[in-house]
Amino acid sequence: MPPMKRNLTCLTLATLMVAGQLAPTPLLAKPASSATERAPVDSAGWTRADPKMDRFVADLMAKMTLDEKIGQLSLLTSDWDSTGPTMRQGYQDDIRKGRIGSIFNAFTAKYTRDLQRLAVEETRLKIPLLFGYDVVHGHRTIFPISLGESASWDLDAIEKSARISATEAAAEGIHWTFAPMVDVARDPRWGRMSEGAGEDVFLGSKIAAARVRGFQGDDLKRVDTVLATAKHFAAYGAAQAGRDYHTVDISERTLRDVYLPPFKAAADAGAATFMTSFNEYDGVPASGSHYLLTDVLRKKWGFKGFIVTDYTSINEMVSHGYSKDLEQAGEQAINAGVDMDLQGAVFMDHLARSVAEGKVDVKRVDAAVKAILEMKYRLGLFEDPYRYSDEAREKATVYRADFFEAARDVARKSIVLLKNKDGALPLAASAKSIALIGPLGDSKEDMIGSWAAAGDRKTRPVTLLEGLQARAPKGTTVAYAKGAGYQFTDAGKTDGFAEAIALAQKSDVIVAAMGEHWNMTGEAASRTSLDLPGNQQALLEELKKTGKPIILVLMSGRPNSIEWADANVDAILEAWYPGTMGGHAVADVLYGDYNPSGKLPVTFPRNVGQVPIYYDMKNTGRPIKPEEPNAKYVSRYLDTPNTPLYPFGYGLSYTSFAYSPVTLDKTKIRPGEPLTASVTVTNSGARDGEEVVQLYVRDLVGSVTRPVKELKGFEKLMLKKGEKRTVRFTLTDADLAFTRQDMSWGSEPGQFKLWVGPSSAEGQEAGFELTE
Repeated sequence: MPPMKRNLTCLTLATLMVAGQLAPTPLLAKPASSATERAPVDSAGWTRADPKMDRFVADLMAKMTLDEKIGQLSLLTSDWDSTGPTMRQGYQDDIRKGRIGSIFNAFTAKYTRDLQRLAVEETRLKIPLLFGYDVVHGHRTIFPISLGESASWDLDAIEKSARISATEAAAEGIHWTFAPMVDVARDPRWGRMSEGAGEDVFLGSKIAAARVRGFQGDDLKRVDTVLATAKHFAAYGAAQAGRDYHTVDISERTLRDVYLPPFKAAADAGAATFMTSFNEYDGVPASGSHYLLTDVLRKKWGFKGFIVTDYTSINEMVSHGYSKDLEQAGEQAINAGVDMDLQGAVFMDHLARSVAEGKVDVKRVDAAVKAILEMKYRLGLFEDPYRYSDEAREKATVYRADFFEAARDVARKSIVLLKNKDGALPLAASAKSIALIGPLGDSKEDMIGSWAAAGDRKTRPVTLLEGLQARAPKGTTVAYAKGAGYQFTDAGKTDGFAEAIALAQKSDVIVAAMGEHWNMTGEAASRTSLDLPGNQQALLEELKKTGKPIILVLMSGRPNSIEWADANVDAILEAWYPGTMGGHAVADVLYGDYNPSGKLPVTFPRNVGQVPIYYDMKNTGRPIKPEEPNAKYVSRYLDTPNTPLYPFGYGLSYTSFAYSPVTLDKTKIRPGEPLTASVTVTNSGARDGEEVVQLYVRDLVGSVTRPVKELKGFEKLMLKKGEKRTVRFTLTDADLAFTRQDMSWGSEPGQFKLWVGPSSAEGQEAGFELTE
């Protein structure tokens, strides 16, 4: 596979350069928030002019009837699988009639070939189908959930994960993935936090671009690429009370500064498609928002791909109270900028009438059809409609050994060490008996989490029990007792406690594998509590009474409330849902074969009462002072500190790192002039290890209030024990830009602070000034 090309014109001056590295550090994409006024960047190549394609598509469209055009705008599910209630059966007949242009939830080379044959051999114009699927964090080989991958802070690893996912999916006939999800998520009650990159704009923008590059590669004509979809446009992650599909009510400034930047980064990276969100913005459902879909996405950003709705979201505009009936909903959606109707059959059933009545201009229909046909052309489907449906290639590609090894590596990188009292980890050789306890200790189905595409939940995932038994030194026994349940109905029960406690009492160390059932995260999986569900907490407290060391391994798709555990157990690993090879990866970390390097992409609250809580909140007019924690008339809680349990960017290692004071090459800069901040990081511990060096900036005074700090750069380093390295971050005024009081985009002169350190909560500080 040739190396992926990256268009350097989209890269920021905030480039991270590490002195003494043997290979150049990959450049990081410019914060999308500071790119919202720039022309789009063609990093994938598909937007380049292609006169031959233009002629082909124009000739084809000249032959199409209105009904055939509307068919290209219709995406329906096969009967293979479904992510919701199927609204229309008999799709094979619809394909023959040219009423469907795309199918989702269909895969395998044979199945997609059979469906494709209907379109290219039994229809008048022989237009091939486009096959889509939710390939979110793997296809057959499943990587950690997206939130977990984001905890690696390793853009190359994340891009490789998407590349492998695309390769497997494409080998099974899939042309198009409904990923990446790039919604900023700041409320862990929302189950779909698990599908994205967490709470931060900068990190989320980098990861969005990496995933798009991974899925699409550098040439859509290659048969190991799939179209990427940036979803859910827009502000879906801001659902009130963390309840899925709920109302979103945020300011225009917050939309621009927080929720749009990762989408802009995905567009700049070349995302071929965008998916609308279920929510409303400013009182208008996203699938009917001309402002979002046309004014922002197409006109301001110059997006040239096509826009698909989420599942039946056009139909849901009636329930929103925005449309009187489905016919009006279809008119509002296509006139707003929607090109393809996913599963609702609204365009299929009503659009022709709307055109006939003059409510929808046929030119708008033509524009949507053109965008879709162009993408089919760019994939090479008109040259060979079956090029993705090759059974020999499928057999040679899925479940490759190197894919499994890559999944294991990404899972290791994603694990975050949250606590390690007195060096409880790595497990000592003297621990000859290990009690593995908890509902997630030997559960194959949970290892791969939600949205696991075609992943096998029954046989292939490696459980923690299997991983520990395979890794434990000779003479060490690993025994398992489930002990507790993780369903809500398990609360109050004690079945299994006695067996688990007896096992713990006769063992040297307890590894408690706890968290959430896989279907408690993802879509339609909101919670009002962040506590460990079921009776897990009660069992954990009983295990504490045995006096044995306890290692808590968490598997979940959101931050859980584990304040008691933080105070009472010896070590805590956040493993998320680690994927097909998760059991081996966790065992690698428990035994020290891999030194954990993950950092949190989300803030861990102490309890649900602190939610929403994120690191870049604003100061308020009455900020609490650390030296006066009990002051009355300040912005604080009476019963809980303002601080989180674990801050954004936090994660421990089996070694230690020391940071020198930060030095600046100047303390004043003019617009366009670079500022370089340098810090020397030393591995001061006894093991080799990786550290994520993070740069944060605060604008002290602005025309509107500004966050207490914002991530502006990071670099992941591997340092041998005793090794030191100087990290240099370069900033200009472009990196300090935001939506100003007059709603224009730009920076403002004034005083700034910056910090370089291991998390959002600590670092070496320096100050500088941006002049006129």
